[in-house]
Amino acid sequence: MGWRVLIVAGLATLVLGPAAGDAAAKRRPAHRPRAHLSAFASCSALVSYGRAQAARTGGGVGVAFRAPAETPVSLAPIPTTAGTVAPQTAAPTASPETSSGDAFSGTNDQEAGVDEPDVVKTDGKRMFVLAGQTLLAIDVTGDQPKLLGSLALDGSSQELLLRGDRVLVIGSPAGAVPGGPIPVDGPVATAGQGVASPAIAYPISRAQTQLTEVNVADPAAMSVSRTLTVDGSYVSARLTGGTARIVLDTPPDLTPLTQTTTTTPPAAGSTTASAAAAKLGLRAFVPQTVIRSRITGRTYRRSLVGCDQVRRPDVFSGLDLLSVMTVDLDKGLYSVDRDAVLAGAQVVYATDRSLYVASQRYVPNLQGPADVPAQMTTEIHRFDTSQPGRTTYASSGSVSGFVLNQYALSEYDGVLRVASTEDPLWMDGAQTQPSRSAVTDLREQGSQLVQVGRVGGLGTGERIYAVRFIGPAAYLVTFRQIDPLTTLDLSDPATPRVAGTLELTGYSAYLHPIGDGLLLGVGQDATAEGRRQGAQVSVFDVSDLAHPARLAHHSLGASGSSTAAEFDPHAFLWWGPTSTAVLPLSDYSDPSAPFIGAVGLHVDKAKGIDEIGRVTHGASTYPPAIQRAIVVGDRLFTVSSLGVASNRLSSFAALGFLTFPGAQDTTPPKGIAVPLAGPAAGG
Repeated sequence: MGWRVLIVAGLATLVLGPAAGDAAAKRRPAHRPRAHLSAFASCSALVSYGRAQAARTGGGVGVAFRAPAETPVSLAPIPTTAGTVAPQTAAPTASPETSSGDAFSGTNDQEAGVDEPDVVKTDGKRMFVLAGQTLLAIDVTGDQPKLLGSLALDGSSQELLLRGDRVLVIGSPAGAVPGGPIPVDGPVATAGQGVASPAIAYPISRAQTQLTEVNVADPAAMSVSRTLTVDGSYVSARLTGGTARIVLDTPPDLTPLTQTTTTTPPAAGSTTASAAAAKLGLRAFVPQTVIRSRITGRTYRRSLVGCDQVRRPDVFSGLDLLSVMTVDLDKGLYSVDRDAVLAGAQVVYATDRSLYVASQRYVPNLQGPADVPAQMTTEIHRFDTSQPGRTTYASSGSVSGFVLNQYALSEYDGVLRVASTEDPLWMDGAQTQPSRSAVTDLREQGSQLVQVGRVGGLGTGERIYAVRFIGPAAYLVTFRQIDPLTTLDLSDPATPRVAGTLELTGYSAYLHPIGDGLLLGVGQDATAEGRRQGAQVSVFDVSDLAHPARLAHHSLGASGSSTAAEFDPHAFLWWGPTSTAVLPLSDYSDPSAPFIGAVGLHVDKAKGIDEIGRVTHGASTYPPAIQRAIVVGDRLFTVSSLGVASNRLSSFAALGFLTFPGAQDTTPPKGIAVPLAGPAAGG
């Protein structure tokens, strides 16, 4: 099996016909059904709707969980000893460029000017790090990182945003279920069975999200100013200027429906289910927020959103409440605007004028083998964010299939481009339709996102593993055994065509633009049979669609090596001024001498890829994984659960190390620079 990279150009004005190569398009209507949202006129109308749908679905309260959650890594100090591996986890999340004019690097964001939350933030002088339940402030102005101060936080902390002398920490209060999208058991067809697994109705512990505003004007005396707590799972957030927008998904509290005197929950649509649903009140569907001010000593309570501010699609999409809280960080933590949709939230993408939230539509269970399963559909809701401090619901639309992550969406020249994959269709134990992918163009018309173009039939029998939109082009990676890198020229909407191909083995799981028509791909090398051979980095020249070429590739390790940048773009650093890429690397190909750290690469169009050096934290056999890297001036700072290392960017020579309070290692680390075993591999 291998990978196919499809390069799609001219998507902004795409209007396709049968020449798109998707034979099934001839049998489908030119436009998909448009999602339309209606606001509830009153709280009684909202409660009546919620009760009826809860009784009808028997507790199937949300969308089928498909897209990966944006769960950040944890930088909690974890003691490490020789022979043990400190657990490190991450999930797919986000991405791109640091301006070449900046003296320091920021988070690897997808869109310029739209900051994404992360576990590490810097303003070029101070670095703020979430280490477990502690916020650390670190001086990064010199060769030796210095601890300026620390602040113990209540509950668990996930991510943070930085605005001037305010830090917004996003997490969960003490004793609460951690925030993060909650999978809902139920309406997903079981492969090869033809009948969906029955929805499992059970009591759900409602997750809670806590926002904590921290004053960091004096890093040695950081203090909590306010906290805001709300029922719901944290999905993601964005910061544009001084306006932070936090997206939550709140499942309804259906305890009366899921907890009965019998061991078997009431059947969907039964009299018992209706009687149990009748006990549900407003708080079951719309929770309260609690703001506690340590400045005034007062506590404020209010509904998360007004009933007349809640909208619902015409087609039932679950009872999860998608809510957007807007916070003016220049003034402090209080919500200045709130919007909500009964549709759930899974994937968040934003520009400087739009916030898009995507979620899969609720799919009902099949009652028997002869039933035809409903097609998986992703609904997308756009919120207007063009005005500072305000968020306004604007429009909704839908595409077939599911979207991989935020990189599957991109707004360009007034058009939203969406890359999605339709799951294979199974009936009576046999596959009747293979998986396939498509890129759909949606344009806002009134309150609807209307399909204006679509190219389908991409990667038949495969699914999308990586997506990158750059201007009027898209780059898709789909998995198979061995496939060409294929370029599609869609500049003429009437005659889309394949422009060129390039045979490749291996794949790229993350694609990053590095200028001059070049893409840097991070992924795995593989044999012709699809067996992974270890982490690799490739440089692709896509300046000529008719002749795409891989200019260079560099192996980072043998089979058993991987980099977190494959699934967590925040772990990837590209520093344009020196054409340097820094990636975390774990190489267990030799269990007796594993490498766990970070690797620095210099990328040159003419000379290829050269290793600058490698850095590891600690002297134990299994040091903690390096999870983030930033550049300040001519220094590289890398962060792990153990501490922060400083190295010379040009050579990776060690400069200093700061061990986090409470972190332990058998040998004091020195930000070790690992010498290369041999000549650096070029292109």
